[in-house]
Amino acid sequence: MAAKRAITRQSLPDAIASDLRERILSGDLAEGETIRQEALAEDYDVSRMPVREALKQLDAEGLVQLTNNRGARVTRHSLSEIGEIFDLRSLLETDLFRRAIPQMTQSDFARCEHLLEQMEASYDANDVSRWGALNYQYHSALYAAANRSLTNELLHRVSLQSDRYIRMHLSVMQQREPARKEHRELLRLARDGQVEQACALLSAHIGRTKDQLLALVAAKRASEEAVGR
Repeated sequence: MAAKRAITRQSLPDAIASDLRERILSGDLAEGETIRQEALAEDYDVSRMPVREALKQLDAEGLVQLTNNRGARVTRHSLSEIGEIFDLRSLLETDLFRRAIPQMTQSDFARCEHLLEQMEASYDANDVSRWGALNYQYHSALYAAANRSLTNELLHRVSLQSDRYIRMHLSVMQQREPARKEHRELLRLARDGQVEQACALLSAHIGRTKDQLLALVAAKRASEEAVGR
C-alpha cells in the first residue's frame, strides 16, 4: 500500500468503499487478508472516519468482517458457503427468469443484446473486471421484466458474494467461450418464449460454474496450506 490512490471527493465513504470493493472482487485484496484503518487512511490520504464508514458499508454487504473497531478482514467463505452462494443464485435467478420471459419486450431484448456485445468485447480485450460488471448487468436485464424488486435486492447481495469467484473462474480457468455461448443461448431461448428450456440452461450454467469453482478453490487452498507448513 505504498502509492496513494486517487478517489472522487464528493462522498469519501462511498468512493473509498467503491474502490475497496473492486480491490476485493478483483482479488487485489485476498480472502482472509487483514485491512487496517490506519493503513487505509494513509493509503487514501484521508482521516480514519470515512475509512471506518466505508468498512461498515462493506461489512453490511458481507465482503469484509469488522474486527475490534480498528479494521476488518476480507471475508473468507468456506467451500460449503461458496456452494450455498451459487445455490441461492440458481434459486433466485431461475425464479426471476421464469417470471420475466413472458413479459419481455423488444426493448428488453435490445438491452440484453447490447450488453452481450459489450461483454464479448470485454472477452476479446481480456478485461475480466469489466466482464464481471457486465455479467451482472446482463443477468439483471434478463430478469428485469419480472418486476420483483425484493427478489432483486436479495440477488444483488448474493451476486456481490459470487462476483469475485466468477472472476477467478474466468481468469484462471479460461472459461470465457462456454460462458459466451451460454449467454447467447439464454437470450435466444427467451426470445423464442421457451421458458422451461431457458430456465434449465440457466440452472446448468450456474451449476457448472459452481462445481468448477469449488474444485478450483479447494485446490488453491490446499496448495496454500502445503506451502505454509
